[in-house]
Amino acid sequence: MEPSGALSKEGLEANSLKDMVGPCGLKPQTSTVSLAFLRNHREAIAAMDFFTVPTIPFRVLYCSFIIAHNRRRILHLNVAKHPTSRWVVQQIREAFPFESAPRFLIFDRDSKFGVEVPAIVRSLTIVSIRTSFGSPWQNGAAERWIQSCRRDLLDHIIAVNDRHLRQLLSEYVRYYHEDPTHLSLGKGPPGRRTQTVAPGRILSHERLGGLRHRYDRAA
Repeated sequence: MEPSGALSKEGLEANSLKDMVGPCGLKPQTSTVSLAFLRNHREAIAAMDFFTVPTIPFRVLYCSFIIAHNRRRILHLNVAKHPTSRWVVQQIREAFPFESAPRFLIFDRDSKFGVEVPAIVRSLTIVSIRTSFGSPWQNGAAERWIQSCRRDLLDHIIAVNDRHLRQLLSEYVRYYHEDPTHLSLGKGPPGRRTQTVAPGRILSHERLGGLRHRYDRAA
């Protein structure tokens, strides 16, 4: 039966569905509460995620990263051929040394996080926020960074091996922190680049091997 027919049998109009159910099956008030939480606590939130990258020899590498919500800075990034939960635990320890851990950490229910990851998160007095199965939109900051990384870099270059990919991603993180602007950051980059106001010729600097450019005024 069509959804509209099923609704009409219950005395409801077809367009009442959007009033009862929000995106991905969530009630609108639930979605509003989630957005309010992210906005009110963004200074204390970090997010963790994985994404895969194919290589020239037709192997798949796994990239793990942690991103801060407040300035969208990448706090930690690494590459592995076969990541395990113990490997992820080590990445978390390296990302948050000397009592620098955030209050909240968002991550999904991937099997690579196992039982060890929630345990180390608790030991660092971090509150785990686990996203629902098949709901990447609940970790939006991390998903947007993956999209940017693919669009700016990985869609144009194929890595040879894990060492090559680690080098490429390290260069991209430097570019991402210094150059691209974000409306949510007042049209500034995550790294708070100083704006030049003095007049002068505009110079173009190649970034990411010429895939992107940065423009500055000559001194």
